[in-house]
Amino acid sequence: MDLKKFRATAARKRKSLSAFLDKLDTLVPEDMPKIVAKADATVWQDINCMDCANCCKTMTPTFTKKDIKRISAHLEMEPKAFMDKWLKKEEDSGDWVNKIQPCQFLKNNKCSIYEVRPADCAEFPHHNKKPFDAYNDTFKNNLPHCPATLTLVDRVKKIVEKEYEW
Repeated sequence: MDLKKFRATAARKRKSLSAFLDKLDTLVPEDMPKIVAKADATVWQDINCMDCANCCKTMTPTFTKKDIKRISAHLEMEPKAFMDKWLKKEEDSGDWVNKIQPCQFLKNNKCSIYEVRPADCAEFPHHNKKPFDAYNDTFKNNLPHCPATLTLVDRVKKIVEKEYEW
């Protein structure tokens, strides 16, 4: 994955894709779930997360109490020691997030705690969230970080613009 090329593409397309997602807040095609499923199936033929890991390099997951307990046990640490070493509490949200980026658990583009990774990571890039249009803000935030999300939104936009009066 050429992340430099991706960043340039994301910067070029972000405004139009964000505007499309904004429009989806009020105008949703009746068969949106089918459109998303069709487009998403093609995304994974072209994008391999293991070649990218940009989310781990540029974003941080939110760690729930269950995540902290599970991961700290896996690392044979007390939850407090794990939090002190790796996490910080965001002032505005109160969420527990990584102190550093890229993620401390990213090793050779792979998650070293994959089996016990945070739920936020396991669900990323959230393409399977339903209804799709309820997560437009999430997708807008992910456009500059995730080639799969950029590709999905771009393909959904093309399908909708081709098949519907938009």
